[in-house]
Amino acid sequence: MTLLIVGAKGMLARAFKEACLVQKRAFHGVDLPEFDLTVPEQVESVVRSDFSAVINCSAFTNVDGAEGDEASAAKVNATGVALLARACAHKGVPLVHYSTDYVFSGQASAPYHVDELQTPLGAYGRTKAAGERAIWVAGGPHLLLRTSWLYAPWANNFVRTIFKASSQQPGLRVVNDQRGRPTSAEHLARATLRLLDRKVRGTLHLTDGGECTWFEFAREIVRLSGHACQVDPCTSEEYRRPAKRPAYSVLDLSPAESLLGPMPDWRDNLRDVMQRLEPV
Repeated sequence: MTLLIVGAKGMLARAFKEACLVQKRAFHGVDLPEFDLTVPEQVESVVRSDFSAVINCSAFTNVDGAEGDEASAAKVNATGVALLARACAHKGVPLVHYSTDYVFSGQASAPYHVDELQTPLGAYGRTKAAGERAIWVAGGPHLLLRTSWLYAPWANNFVRTIFKASSQQPGLRVVNDQRGRPTSAEHLARATLRLLDRKVRGTLHLTDGGECTWFEFAREIVRLSGHACQVDPCTSEEYRRPAKRPAYSVLDLSPAESLLGPMPDWRDNLRDVMQRLEPV
């Protein structure tokens, strides 16, 4: 059986493709410019009933950019997802889709359960929440996975950004009042495949184990890098961005862990990724 990977040029999609190659799974990838998720005819034609699942790795992920252009974010994160969900439902193909901790406000003090209400703070979160609702409305077989703070040895992500900055600067200041769970894209892809093999459906949270602030995350990246760079904490107020970030966005992993066992700690996954960082 063949997987269809939508958004095949992205960071998470690469992790999927590499996992599939290792596990000898067949896959077919589509992405721009040949395939546009927001064009109904293209979506309908690319989803075939003989696919074992459709993995949607495409998304508008520029959180600050979404504040200034919510329409563009919604076109991919909501409208495109709705088209894909309807096509999968119509053909009876399971859809795997990734959402985000940003669908929650970040005002909690305990990990967010999978069934808590969507309360996004900004445009990015609103568009991702709309995509979730579109999948539920479509009513087809699906696996909706919320994740957070995604990183990999490749592509544009926090780990590679901090690694490069710490190699060039004597000091960095990183926010210490936003707490969440980092997620290795490779771990996420492998765990997703395990869930698919078990024919798990519904909504789950899937990240690395443990939790930290962005400052703590950055400090560990620099420590592992061996760079002579001082990392100091700062507040979100001191490092203002166009989009407000949730202060506490730790996702509850217990339903996923009941199926897969304990999630590997973020420090362990980070150590593995740091050993294989591609040039930045």
